[in-house]
Amino acid sequence: MAGIAGIISQHGKIATDSTEQLRNMLKLMRHRGPDNSIIRTLIDDRGALGANEINLTPTTTYCTALEETPYILFDGELYNDRPKGQSDIELFKEYYEKYERDCFSRLDGNFSCAIVEKDDEVILARDHVGPRPLFYGSDNSTFYFSTEMKGLVNHVQFNIQELSPGCLYSTRKGMKQFKPFNPELPEVGDLKETARTLRELLIEAVQTRMDGVGGIAMSGGLDSSIVAVIAKEFNPDLQLFTGTVDNTPGPDLENAKLMAEYLGMRHHIYNISHEDIIDFVSDSVWYLESFDGDQVNGMISNYHVSKMAKEHTNIVLVGEGADELFGGYRMVLKNPKVKTDEHRERLARRLLEISYNTALGRLDRGWMANAVAYRAPFLDSKVVAFSHKIPMKWKVYGEKQVEKFILREAFRDMLPEKIANREKLRFSMGVGIDDVMDEIIMKKIDPEEIKERPKAAYGMPFDSFKELYYYNEFLRVFPPSYEKQIIRWDPFK
Repeated sequence: MAGIAGIISQHGKIATDSTEQLRNMLKLMRHRGPDNSIIRTLIDDRGALGANEINLTPTTTYCTALEETPYILFDGELYNDRPKGQSDIELFKEYYEKYERDCFSRLDGNFSCAIVEKDDEVILARDHVGPRPLFYGSDNSTFYFSTEMKGLVNHVQFNIQELSPGCLYSTRKGMKQFKPFNPELPEVGDLKETARTLRELLIEAVQTRMDGVGGIAMSGGLDSSIVAVIAKEFNPDLQLFTGTVDNTPGPDLENAKLMAEYLGMRHHIYNISHEDIIDFVSDSVWYLESFDGDQVNGMISNYHVSKMAKEHTNIVLVGEGADELFGGYRMVLKNPKVKTDEHRERLARRLLEISYNTALGRLDRGWMANAVAYRAPFLDSKVVAFSHKIPMKWKVYGEKQVEKFILREAFRDMLPEKIANREKLRFSMGVGIDDVMDEIIMKKIDPEEIKERPKAAYGMPFDSFKELYYYNEFLRVFPPSYEKQIIRWDPFK
């Protein structure tokens, strides 16, 4: 888990001080890795590479291999089998040297990375789910890349791109998709057998992610509760972290307290005050790099919970991913437009495809804003692949169209009945922040102004007057062209 960046000339010597420029890029992302900063200046003034690191575990802290070409920067975590003590960066380097560009299909984990070859070719890659972001662009024959957009604002004004999940980009050969990692999977049986297999796979996914974990982000929903009840079996001393809006608590808090009592685990609750929100709105847009209303709301909640968690641990487990894989998002999958299971399945796949710009985006920016690494067991390669084999009729089930039915059945005996039967709520609604944001932003901007400015500069329509205010904040720190990287949460498009 890190923030990575690079400046690489594609025509020889760079006239300006690329090392100082790279240092400034990393300063803008210092929140992603405040413990160690590494910078490598390339010979003949051809550029510079660097990273910010968080001190995690011996296998996951170090994210660079810059002693000799190919130079490697790596952000993420790998779960391939390896010799004891081998770090993620050592494993990645071994795979790249052995398999070259075919290595990305052999890597089991979540990652974004950059490789610089002897001839200054830059290769960028990102796993197929894509929780770790990576942006790039060129100016005057110099290639720039950065974990977050803010690292590029002083270098690339136009034509910035986000590397899409499951893609490899080369400054010599252009863009190419690569095949996802293909784990060995058990077969799907009847509903009961399939639920049992899902349970075993998810328990294994949690177990492989326990190294260094100190807590769990606990919303009180089904997904985080399942992660918590599994994780406790491997470490009963884990702590739970929950956020709620002060004086107007959402329904998440009651259920989070229920789970904490049920598990007998220490529970930390952050009461997000109106002052917390008011003081952080501008910063939330800067960290998030978006003005999407749902994203900003979620960012504010994640940020304050991660700030609290940072006082206790550098690594947490989270429940993200289950909705996309097992038939959550009832407002989509139960929409009257959806007539068949096949249509539902296409929409569910689309939800997963855009999750890096939606739920995973606010997750990444919110937790990494305070340098807290997050691990998502539901995004384990085996869990993801097996979920695609499960019939939609077992995910959204029966006449009542129960969402995430097979997931509920797989863990029903391990959960309180109220949690096992709980319906999905939008994240910010569960925390209680939606109505508060209306009240706060109404004092900062005239709601009627949206009638005169219904769209952003490059055509994205605002969903609410709040988004117009967020957009004004966005333009304070980002060029208008950067709005083109924002993807609206709409699987029907």
